[in-house]
Amino acid sequence: MIKRLLTAIALTAFVFPATVWADTQITAVGSTALLPLVKQAATEYSQAHQGINISVSGGGSYVGIAQAKSGAAELGDSDVIAPGNSGLLDHKVAVVGFAVIVNSSAHVTNLTASQVRGIFAGRITNWKDAGGADQGIVIINRPRTSGTRAVFNATMMGVSKINEAGLTVDSSGTVVATVVATPGSVSYVALAYTRDKPLTVAKINGVAPVEASIVTGKYPIWSYEHIFTKGKPSPDVANFINYIASNTALLEKLGYIPMSRMKVKETNR
Repeated sequence: MIKRLLTAIALTAFVFPATVWADTQITAVGSTALLPLVKQAATEYSQAHQGINISVSGGGSYVGIAQAKSGAAELGDSDVIAPGNSGLLDHKVAVVGFAVIVNSSAHVTNLTASQVRGIFAGRITNWKDAGGADQGIVIINRPRTSGTRAVFNATMMGVSKINEAGLTVDSSGTVVATVVATPGSVSYVALAYTRDKPLTVAKINGVAPVEASIVTGKYPIWSYEHIFTKGKPSPDVANFINYIASNTALLEKLGYIPMSRMKVKETNR
């Protein structure tokens, strides 16, 4: 009797194996301007949703677009639109302002749009010619894969080309650290990275990069923050994207602007 019972149990275990639930893996790659938001949202979302593991990294907006298109990442984070990339679905999750940041030794707090173009095109090479100290200007650029660079180029440079002779720094956090440490330096970065940093956030044509100026379009350097997916996302991915876009408290805490507050709309950023 005991032998028959053990045989029955063994057969039952073979026919009805224990269910093993696999964790859901989500990968987000791209914009370093969007990185602090996606990274913090991923931490919070994973803690609240057992079995959802979210990996977040930078690399630049165009890397994010490419990774989403190839299917290597579920989420492609970007500061720019993705024309010509058929099959990608665009999810706008926030608005971010970008700042022209200056090492405090330059003694500059306001720049005209013309001066900004002159500086980054290499026509103005000393801060005294932009109302500041008698000090050489050190340009800190972003690589061509950077969405931050693309936004800055589109909103500020016009027909002027960015001078490539300066330093090129890959990530937003490193840009800020480099400007803080380098006398006479200037660059451009998402506002989220400038909080409590010992540097100057320059006004443009007398307008500060604050929410009230961005939502009305008075301040020029801003962009929608996009998350691209390869077609319609899975329910888990869609829920995470919605968590980012609808989390007003987290957006405000990290220096982003909820989409609903914009009073102007653009189709090319």
